Amino acid sequence: SKEELEELNQLVQPVEKFFNEDGGYKTSVYYCVFVSLLRAFSSYVGILIAGNDSQKAKYLPRLATGEHIAAFCLTEPGSGSDAASIQTRATLTEDGKHFLLNGTKFWISNGGWADIMTVFARTEVVDKDGQKKDKITAFIVERAFGGVTSGKPEDKLGIRGSNTCEITFEDTKVPIENVIGEVGGGFKVAMNILNNGRFSMGSAGAGMIKSTRKQFNRSLSEFGMIQDKFATMALNAFVMESMAYLTAGMMDRPGVPDCSLEAAMVKVFSSEGSWICVSEALQVLGGLGFTKNYPYERYLRDCRILQIFEGTNEILRMYIALTGMQYAGKILTGKIKYMKKGNVGVVFEILGKKLKDSVVKTVDFGLTGKDGVVHPSLTESAKMFEQNAAHFGSTVESLLYRYGKTIVEEQLVLKKVADVLINLYAMTAVLSRTSRSVSIGLRNHDHEVLLTNTFCKDAHFKNNFLLTQLQKSE
Repeated sequence: SKEELEELNQLVQPVEKFFNEDGGYKTSVYYCVFVSLLRAFSSYVGILIAGNDSQKAKYLPRLATGEHIAAFCLTEPGSGSDAASIQTRATLTEDGKHFLLNGTKFWISNGGWADIMTVFARTEVVDKDGQKKDKITAFIVERAFGGVTSGKPEDKLGIRGSNTCEITFEDTKVPIENVIGEVGGGFKVAMNILNNGRFSMGSAGAGMIKSTRKQFNRSLSEFGMIQDKFATMALNAFVMESMAYLTAGMMDRPGVPDCSLEAAMVKVFSSEGSWICVSEALQVLGGLGFTKNYPYERYLRDCRILQIFEGTNEILRMYIALTGMQYAGKILTGKIKYMKKGNVGVVFEILGKKLKDSVVKTVDFGLTGKDGVVHPSLTESAKMFEQNAAHFGSTVESLLYRYGKTIVEEQLVLKKVADVLINLYAMTAVLSRTSRSVSIGLRNHDHEVLLTNTFCKDAHFKNNFLLTQLQKSE
């Protein structure tokens, strides 16, 4: 009907709105050192990736030598996961040479002693139609500009080695040359900074888990249930590393590739995998692990924040799922338009595909066989991946037909979709890494084959369960 067509035509709009600046995604000892470095990197990476030459020349040398310390100021008391709802405002002065910054930022790492801050604030921007709109702008703010005060350091559950506090800006005078990128372009800067932080969790978390695994008393490993815990740690560390390697390769491509989806998947998998592994490590030591004589209670406290900062995992799951839905929705809307115009070929194409899917159980994406890109030792795992990917595609199409534009509100459905996508990306990462390791004869590649096949079998089972649940929800 016409109403159904209009509804499908509108499918993409609310999903795209989810990513715009009016709500949604905005709605991203050793371990303390790692957390401090991670937060410090986020603090100046805005200048590194979006600053102009003069900004880099002025600030990066002093930050690199440690003469100055940086802070990343995005979150506010009332904004939570919605970065677009920030209320800090920057107003252009009458002479047009400065912005006056007013507002409060919350949960700021290095906030008590930072000399240079990347601050995000609302600014008034005139669009192409001549209308005035509020958009987010990124600024480089020096404490020396004045009007900057820091609150009392927070007494946190974990990452106690980092200084976290509130920062207030009161008529802080910021030169216009300290705008990062363009006025009104701060949201993209913020997302790029968060993407870098999310991606780095994969390699950092994997490194922590690997070192933890090697510190246990060898005699404990003789017990079956303890071996299972060690296997879980080894598997998670391997998958985290593989996802980080794959994403790093994508981010290193020429230009500025958009790896926000991949970074989000690395962050979710690694933060939750780290939590599981640290908990298991503590469990192996029993009561000793619960004491401060061993580092595992601190690892547990510090690890918990990983699922919260750089975008909570709940918000990132929404982003992961809706990104895939957005692409699928555009294709589906185009098909419906052709069908409504009387294109019988499209109708038979869709019906034929559904009939084929119901009869033919084998799927071939060209990963295996004579010209396959996956090593023969991983053939079974590659076929599991292909089956999951094909099943996922048909399931998503069915979900879009059923929910239309209201899919944005189906959070439990989106969570399952995101979990399948994360598993598929993880399977891609380990298959790619291990195929190369075997092909070039890397040392211990047989161990990587075992880890890859074990993970893919487990992920395949989980994906089948989730996809079955999604089909039942229809």
